[in-house]
Amino acid sequence: MAAAKSSVDIEVEDREQADETSKSFEELGVDARLIRALSKKGVNKPTPIQCSAVPLILEGKDVVTRAHTGSGKTFAYLLPVLQKLFSEVSEQKKAAPAVFIVVPTRELCQQVYNEAMSLIELCRVQLKVVQFTTDAQINDLKVALAGRPDILVSTPGGILKCLKLGVLQGKQIQDSLSVLVLDEADLLLSFGHGNDLKALTVHIPRQCQCLLMSATISEEVETLARPLLHNPYILTLCDNGNEKDEIVSKNIQQYYIKCSSRDKLVHILALLKLELVQKKVLIFTNTIDMSFRLKLFLEQFGIKSAVFNSELPLNSRKHIIEGFSAGLFDYMIATDDGDSKEKEKDGDGDNAVKKKSKRRAKDTEAGVARGIDFKNVHTVINFDMPQSAVRYVHRIGRTGRAHDLGESVSLVAPEEENVFEEIEALLGENGPDSNPIAKFRFPTENAVESLRYRAEDVARSVTKIAVRESRAQDLRNEILNSEKLKAHFQNNPKDLDLLKHDKPLSKKAPAPHLRDVPAYLLDPTTQEASKIVKLTSAVMRRNNNSARRRGSQGKSRNRDPLKSFSAQGQKNSSKGGMKRKGTDGDSGKKSKTKHT
Repeated sequence: MAAAKSSVDIEVEDREQADETSKSFEELGVDARLIRALSKKGVNKPTPIQCSAVPLILEGKDVVTRAHTGSGKTFAYLLPVLQKLFSEVSEQKKAAPAVFIVVPTRELCQQVYNEAMSLIELCRVQLKVVQFTTDAQINDLKVALAGRPDILVSTPGGILKCLKLGVLQGKQIQDSLSVLVLDEADLLLSFGHGNDLKALTVHIPRQCQCLLMSATISEEVETLARPLLHNPYILTLCDNGNEKDEIVSKNIQQYYIKCSSRDKLVHILALLKLELVQKKVLIFTNTIDMSFRLKLFLEQFGIKSAVFNSELPLNSRKHIIEGFSAGLFDYMIATDDGDSKEKEKDGDGDNAVKKKSKRRAKDTEAGVARGIDFKNVHTVINFDMPQSAVRYVHRIGRTGRAHDLGESVSLVAPEEENVFEEIEALLGENGPDSNPIAKFRFPTENAVESLRYRAEDVARSVTKIAVRESRAQDLRNEILNSEKLKAHFQNNPKDLDLLKHDKPLSKKAPAPHLRDVPAYLLDPTTQEASKIVKLTSAVMRRNNNSARRRGSQGKSRNRDPLKSFSAQGQKNSSKGGMKRKGTDGDSGKKSKTKHT
């Protein structure tokens, strides 16, 4: 990396042999409280990137981590940062947060905040974490910073807003800030935060430890990091000892389907309706209109899905992500419209004003293709190809997280060939042993053609007017739900399933004959392939459920207060302690029954 003259490059092997000889969290020097918290969260073994990064960060070194999404970068910096703060709890509170964690999107801001709070609560340590975005009100900012938080998780615009309003002073940051984390650094720039980051750099003290986490490192990222880093250690996640880093995890099997833009609907219908891909499925489009067109199209075939885009209120976006991760619905259509936002910024001012007047303003800090850790997403489908190879890497990185397996399917139209060639070139940089994109092979050609007549008939009924009305209706419903249920979900998080985001939007009910595929349209080969996918999904679900049950049983065994109470009571009674009449016998019987 050219950003630092005296940098130290370290290659981290990501392979099964390395897993067998990897260190434990104890050997990395992680605090025992954090190890117990990780165990309760089901994390018992560090990933390769954590094995290399955690000791260096604990030593106070500047670290640049270049690793694919899902490799464990969040815990790689959260664990040592929290451990450092543990030792400073008894010291006097500083005038400003000691740690800044800068992220590109609201969703990632919420995710990092939740992970940090979860670890702190499980460790039972008095640390305060706050999160900011650009829409925060000045009174909320003052209240949050009044308690002098230890960690601030924010987008770059959120921190600058605090500085402009005088809630935070540059002198306070200079005196208090000890650690700066730039999470998803490449996306901070591609999301349009470059100027905000440059303005923030002026207030960062020289002695501050800087940690930079990224899936890819471009020249722009190097230029940004140059004034912040001091002799950094550059960690590159490699595969099988390869000299070049692994851009896409080996856990993700990548496929492509080349077809015309018009035929994309019939191909995605074949994938989902014939169940040729495993659930849960995350589908990406480039425009909001296309997301609703696809939702209305799938509804007619009995396939329910939720739509995620930057127009929705923040609470609704949060509920959709939580509901999808919790398994309340199997299909989510996400709009990755970052490129369209950039084009709008570059366009004429008059056109921008017209667009704002027509529709609700999009949230420039929203994003689901970047950094969000969805639970148990197995398949990512690129209905529209992304505008760059870097966006492709981040899209398919929503599956194959950590040690899980996943797959991606990209529908490539002739006008998208240039982007597809760029992606192939990027993936081919690792040599012949890299993770290539293979052609998706349907069981038979008839698997798609048998559905063509029905698909084209339904596609004609999904008009622009229907899309526009459905989009407006969905936005009104989500705004209403967001305001009404905001306080309710804070107090009753288990009631999240009451808010269904996969409700049908079409005015007329789907035709009954479209819900099921007739047997005469399915050949034996397609039926057999569908059965295999279903069987594989069932086995994976059973294994995941059994692992969760074992974990929950272990936790309940350790946390059962009745057993510890009865055991203590027996000890006290044996030492001659006083007994209450008519109570000890009953409680003893109850504890024995529960133990049995």
